[in-house]
Amino acid sequence: MNLNEVKEWLGSDWTRVQEILSSALGSDIDLLNKVNAAILANSGKQLRPVLSLLVARACGQVNGDTYKYAAAAELLHNATLLHDDVADESDTRRGKPTINSLMGPSASVLVGDFWLVKAMGCILDAEHSSNEVIRIFAKTLSDLAEGEMLQLQKADSCDTTEEDYLRIIYSKTASLFEASAVSAAISAGVSDDVREAVRKIAVSLGLAFQIRDDIFDYSLDMNVGKPVGADILESKITMPLIGAFANAGTAEEARVRELVRNIASNPEARGEICAFVHENGGIAYAQQKLEAFIDEAVATLEILGDSEEKRLLARVVNYVGDRKI
Repeated sequence: MNLNEVKEWLGSDWTRVQEILSSALGSDIDLLNKVNAAILANSGKQLRPVLSLLVARACGQVNGDTYKYAAAAELLHNATLLHDDVADESDTRRGKPTINSLMGPSASVLVGDFWLVKAMGCILDAEHSSNEVIRIFAKTLSDLAEGEMLQLQKADSCDTTEEDYLRIIYSKTASLFEASAVSAAISAGVSDDVREAVRKIAVSLGLAFQIRDDIFDYSLDMNVGKPVGADILESKITMPLIGAFANAGTAEEARVRELVRNIASNPEARGEICAFVHENGGIAYAQQKLEAFIDEAVATLEILGDSEEKRLLARVVNYVGDRKI
């Protein structure tokens, strides 16, 4: 599936979201405009506003509030990436140099703050339910911060369980998918049961999205824009490694957890840890978990009734599970 085809199908709805993004980011500071334009030109999949528009259309109504909430989701997503690049000391993102590498961490944080404020401005400009949607996005920001801190805590202790991991990826990834979809459903004026179904679809989609990303980290034959084992070098225990632990004995698990804990002083152990994951079925374990979330999302879509938008949502969900980058 090609997401650009979905964007073309969305037509004027998609164009309107892009116009709001550009307008929201306007400034009389030339440097800021140049930086914002560069970020927009390298904006990636823009999956969250795609999700917002498809949800609202599947629920029967797209309006001015929908466009603003969809734009807010994309603005907030990029704000968090600008901050993440500082926290992770990242030099590249989507194959291009980060603002952090080009201009330093202070500029990256400031630009991230600008995008965050503009996201909130888009929501406040909505005609209906902006207070409720602000609370939803505020919860997402809280989730993001707590997820990052829990991940740091677990990177230090290296005792991450599957439950810990799912909480981390809900907080860091799925919560923004949730906000994108639920805010769109609110803009369409749906009933409580449809809203809850939309929430479940988005959370399952977000969890699957992050598990897929974490599988990439162990994929030797894929060009995914970061070196294999990058998460290991940050002492992050993700689903493939958790799956390998489940299939290995407790002694091997303890030994490998210790390798992860001490990876900073022995980065050469990355290869051994990757081999452990492949030899103990960690990729297959993670893939099975991913597919379960995809199946759950597709099954929950049935509440939306029959429409081309629902069929496209199902295709987007399956794309997330199958994507190669």
